[in-house]
Amino acid sequence: MQIHNITISEIQALLRKQKKAPNELLAAMKKDSRIGVQRLLEKYDREQKSLQKLRDKAEQMLINERRLWDQGYLYLAGLDEAGRGPLAGPVVSACVILPKGLVIEGVDDSKKLTASKREDLFDQISKKAIAIGVGIIDHCRIDNVNILYATKEAMIQAVNACKQQPDYLLLDAIHLKDMPLPQLSIIGGDAKSQSIAAASIIAKVTRDRMMEGFARLYPEYGFDKHKGYGTAEHIEAIRKFGISPIHRKSFLIKIFSNVQR
Repeated sequence: MQIHNITISEIQALLRKQKKAPNELLAAMKKDSRIGVQRLLEKYDREQKSLQKLRDKAEQMLINERRLWDQGYLYLAGLDEAGRGPLAGPVVSACVILPKGLVIEGVDDSKKLTASKREDLFDQISKKAIAIGVGIIDHCRIDNVNILYATKEAMIQAVNACKQQPDYLLLDAIHLKDMPLPQLSIIGGDAKSQSIAAASIIAKVTRDRMMEGFARLYPEYGFDKHKGYGTAEHIEAIRKFGISPIHRKSFLIKIFSNVQR
């Protein structure tokens, strides 16, 4: 393949046309002495290495799922939550059942992803999932029981909300003794299982959107920025304005010795 009579812009367009460039084009680029062509080739190589890392990560995150699929389980549900640590707002759990063999590159622990990447993956997961269920436990219930119990309640809600009931649960370092289903609890599961990571993303985006809604109701607290977590800005707002209707009093007692209503 001859490319000496092709402009650098045209070569760049050729590279963009497909995920993997033809070997003939890459070989011709290596022989091309133009600095611009060599820079394009270096950039392409970097991008391919980055994509391969994503593919390898995606395959690694399906190890448990593939083993369970091989055992005959079809509807594997990943379960995870968002909002166990904040001083305000609900805890939100999600249950996600993805099709057998589906690989969604880029899925990872939601905390490791940017907000825009989470939104993009939220849309992908929502379109491709067999079923998604969400469970929400508010601040009052969290205060009445405790955050771990409330999280488990939200997870049970999420499972029951799925239009297709799962035949196996994958969870992040937690066990639901009240659910009569086989379960696998994986420490750090949101970074090791695609199903759990997908649930992590659904739960996180759902809760973040809720907190942005609360920010419009109670703008003085900045819920859209910190999502209820105990940042210095948030704590200062509590000192200045007192407790909002969505604050977890049981959490605030641990921080403030004297909380004003």
